Amino acid sequence: MDSSTSREMHKLEPLHAMIYFVAEAQEEYAAFGLDNSATGYFPGRAAALGAVPWQVVQATFFGFSPFAVEIGMAGVWDRVSPAQLIDARYRAADKALRRLCGDLVDEPALKEAVELYRAAVADLPFSGRPLYAANAALPWPDEPHLAVWHGQTLAREFRGDGHLAALVAHEISAPQSLVLNGAFAGGGMTRFLKQTRAWSEEQWATATAELVDRGWATVDGELTDAGRRVREDIETKTDELALPMWRRIGDDGCARLREIVRPLVKAVIDGGGLPTAASRRP
Repeated sequence: MDSSTSREMHKLEPLHAMIYFVAEAQEEYAAFGLDNSATGYFPGRAAALGAVPWQVVQATFFGFSPFAVEIGMAGVWDRVSPAQLIDARYRAADKALRRLCGDLVDEPALKEAVELYRAAVADLPFSGRPLYAANAALPWPDEPHLAVWHGQTLAREFRGDGHLAALVAHEISAPQSLVLNGAFAGGGMTRFLKQTRAWSEEQWATATAELVDRGWATVDGELTDAGRRVREDIETKTDELALPMWRRIGDDGCARLREIVRPLVKAVIDGGGLPTAASRRP
């Protein structure tokens, strides 16, 4: 098995990522006074870590500006407990998957997918992987479609923690990583990242200038050949760091898991569960 398997398995991520955009999540969080996308997203995803301060959230999420995270986490633990938000997120995932995927949530093959996810992502080494570790400590849901969603959440956070390690090893700051990723992915990704990560135009320009000095970008924010090689190297390293989970079930297990879960992913995307740019990330 080589790193291309990780890249293929990463294409299942929309099944997890829809939770950050669907109305069901916003409605659940609004019940606690978290009535916009930022004040729902940050504590909703961070709840598995416990009642941590905003600085821990910014460090583990990495790409978002400190300003955005501080605002998004302001006073949240005075209004709601992490356990309440964890429960709310699962309720939102249940309702959103039922709406977007319809009868697919009742497919008998989902039970097989749950066993494959369990074999792949349960009890992995968690050193240096805080978001994976926090979510891995949560119990698996009983309902197969929610257990599949949980399994994909663990896969996403395990890979994501490794991705941040690769960025740090390359001495790439958060805004620099966004400039690189936007240019690398294309298809409106830069605009999407500017809108959602909340770095100022000045900070974005500074990050671009720093990449120009390193020979990785042009003044227009496009990647040079060297910059594209660096960004591809980071993605390859991320793929490699994610391989331990997929080696557990082998090529056949990975192929079977993709076969079962792809219809759910397609339904999420076709049903508008993700913004267009977010569904095209590398």
